[in-house]
Amino acid sequence: MGSFSIWHWLILLVFIGLPLVFVLRAPPAGSNRFGDIPPPMNFTEAISSFFQNYVNFSGRASRSEFWYSYLFLIIVAVIASLIDLVVDNEIISSLWNLAVLLPTLAMTTRRLHDINRSGWLQLLAGLFPIGTIALIVWYCKKSDDTVTMSEIERVFK
Repeated sequence: MGSFSIWHWLILLVFIGLPLVFVLRAPPAGSNRFGDIPPPMNFTEAISSFFQNYVNFSGRASRSEFWYSYLFLIIVAVIASLIDLVVDNEIISSLWNLAVLLPTLAMTTRRLHDINRSGWLQLLAGLFPIGTIALIVWYCKKSDDTVTMSEIERVFK
């Protein structure tokens, strides 16, 4: 009863070992392959960009765009939940969540592109706790525009 079976070890391997493979792998060396550095945005610009790039999974999203958009999503979700409590159903919050599902995935993909990582890595959120913690750290990370020495030498020649 007190010992670990092979199934316990397999569960630990899946939820801790598998995410660590992706988390500890360094992003590709060189300049960012997803485009130019995105400009910082204020709250209204971030919301506008969120809806203008509704299903745009290419390019990059700055930290300010990402976090202001999430702040907006949380505020609207809380208001929708309060309305649902008054109306005594969950239709409004369900419709809101469905409406912002694709743009949220697109914005998260663009945010991962900003640190030179693949958008597919947002699937790590399902492997709690390691994957979720890694994603939060990556979302907070500064833009990645590493330049190799050969690129610097080419500019100065």
